[in-house]
Amino acid sequence: MTKEDLPMYAVIMAGGSGTRLWPRSRKQKPKQLLDIVSNKTMIQETVERLEPLVDGYHTIVVVGDIHFKEIDQQLALVPTENIIIEPEGKNTAPCIGLAAVHIRAREKDAVMVVLPSDHLVRNDGRFRKTISAAAEVAKRANCLVTIGIEPSVPETGYGYIQVGEKVEEVDGEDVYKTVAFTEKPVLAMAKKFLKSGDYLWNSGMFVWTVDAILEEIKFLLPDLYEGLTKIEAAIGKKNEKKVIEEVYRSLQPESIDYGILEKAKNVHLLKGNFGWNDIGSWAAMEQFWPKDKDGNFLDAEVVSIESTGNIIHSTKKLVAVIGLKNIVIIETDDALLVCPKERAPEVRRVVEELKKRGLDAYL
Repeated sequence: MTKEDLPMYAVIMAGGSGTRLWPRSRKQKPKQLLDIVSNKTMIQETVERLEPLVDGYHTIVVVGDIHFKEIDQQLALVPTENIIIEPEGKNTAPCIGLAAVHIRAREKDAVMVVLPSDHLVRNDGRFRKTISAAAEVAKRANCLVTIGIEPSVPETGYGYIQVGEKVEEVDGEDVYKTVAFTEKPVLAMAKKFLKSGDYLWNSGMFVWTVDAILEEIKFLLPDLYEGLTKIEAAIGKKNEKKVIEEVYRSLQPESIDYGILEKAKNVHLLKGNFGWNDIGSWAAMEQFWPKDKDGNFLDAEVVSIESTGNIIHSTKKLVAVIGLKNIVIIETDDALLVCPKERAPEVRRVVEELKKRGLDAYL
């Protein structure tokens, strides 16, 4: 089999708890399992937009045990045996490594497209074109490939990638070397990055061959690689679940960005011009929910009097607002969130406070 013929697998990381969209997103039903911006859930859209590039048989979904049953029900295209359970969340490097050894157990050589389960893409065709070109780069250069997004604001919740020289063009897509990765900078640094024009947001989307990523893990995260080899030897055997649990207990949490991408020597980048949004807070809803005549963004029945710029969601109650400006109001059966739109990214602080108070029923 030549590199051009390598099969392509998608790995969907679906273990997140979705604290930024509380109170709709909960531990039992996080963002990826919700129909936030359409009549399909975010994980359904993530899987479906890959077709025909990657079919369900070649899609691996990594989940926590708590979400296995619902994700299995939601993803009719993905065989149950392709949904891999992590015993506990240890960040993205173990998650990606676990998927990689499962793929290698099926196909000695393959390309992996690694995607979060809860991001929005508006132009599916453009997305597939970019991913296809990234796969060609990964195969030909045997390198790690990341997708960067042109920043529009000095966002402090994203990682940034410093873009280096252009090295080639593949199927009309420019390919660049990466210079440096910076994780979640302070505001002053984010403003500097935006002004320079040399930085892109790190989308968390990656493409590489299974061999390339496992070699980098072997070199840069040897303890993780040792655990992964134990798991790989147990795949398909009676003790597989037990071995995974034992290995995960010993692993240190590590992100793929810190553990691998910041240190790897051969990382390429393509720009993702396909309408990407990670729906990082309720403030993002103004891009998706309909706007009324007063400039409010609504997913509810609302009476608005001298109010503008508000973001309002309610499934069962009429919401009346008077004299409000740029406020987020999110109502569910058992909780109500009210905050200024500019502070919507701080919703995770509410979740932290609920944990401190032992109010687990609201998590």
